[in-house]
Amino acid sequence: MKIGKRYISILLMFIILLCTLSTINAYTGTGFSHDISYSQYSGIDSNSILNAYNNTNCHVERSGICTKVVDGDTIYVDGVGKVRFVGVNTPEKGVTGADVSKYFTEKLCLNKEVGLDIDDSKNQDKYGRYLAVVIVNGKNLNEMLLKEGLAEVMYMPPSEFYPYSWTNENTPSHNTQSTSTISNDVNSDSSGIYVASSNSKKFHKPSCKWGQKISENNKITFNSRQEAINSGYEPCKSCNP
Repeated sequence: MKIGKRYISILLMFIILLCTLSTINAYTGTGFSHDISYSQYSGIDSNSILNAYNNTNCHVERSGICTKVVDGDTIYVDGVGKVRFVGVNTPEKGVTGADVSKYFTEKLCLNKEVGLDIDDSKNQDKYGRYLAVVIVNGKNLNEMLLKEGLAEVMYMPPSEFYPYSWTNENTPSHNTQSTSTISNDVNSDSSGIYVASSNSKKFHKPSCKWGQKISENNKITFNSRQEAINSGYEPCKSCNP
C-alpha cells in the first residue's frame, strides 16, 4: 500500500513538471506581435480593403475554396491542402495580435475562392505545407498583411519571391493605425539585406542566385550597401545591389 502511494506521488509530480515545462516552453515563433485592434477591420468590408491595393504581378497556378483559416499566415484550400503564406509571418497563437491577423485573413479568404502562386524554388516546407502567394480578387494577400502591419517579413531563401519588395508601397488610406509599423518595416529593408562570402569580394541581394549559393559558414551580412563597399566588397554584376 505504501508503494502504491509513493508511485502515485511520483506520477503526480511528473505530471505537474510536464505542465510547467509546457507553459514555459510555449511556442511563440519569432515573437513578432502587434497591437492593431479588431475595430480597424470590423467596420469595413473586404471589398473596401481589396480596392485599396493594386493588382499583383503574381500568377494563379492553382485555385480553390479556402475551407479553413488556421492563423494569419496558414490556410486550407480545397483540392490543394494546407498552404503557408510565403515570405511573411504573423503572430503565433497566444501572442498579441494573433487573433486580429487571423480575423483579417478570414475576412478576405474564408469560404471564398483564392488563387495560389506556388513558390517554384521551394514548393513545400518541412511540414508538407505548400508555400505560396495567396491571391484574392487579383490582390496579393501576403503583401497586404505586411502593408497592414499584421505580419513581418520572413525571407527564407531559396525562394521565387522577395518579400521585402512588398513593403515599399504606400500604406492604404483606410489604415491609419499601422502606418508607423509599416514605416518601420520599410526602413528596416536596409538592415542586413546584403550578403557576401568571406571567400569572395562581391556582395549580393539575398534574392540573387549567387548570394543564395553562399554557405552559412562563409556568409557575411551588411547593414547597408555603403557598409559593404567600405568593407572592400564590390556589387555583384548579376543582381546589381
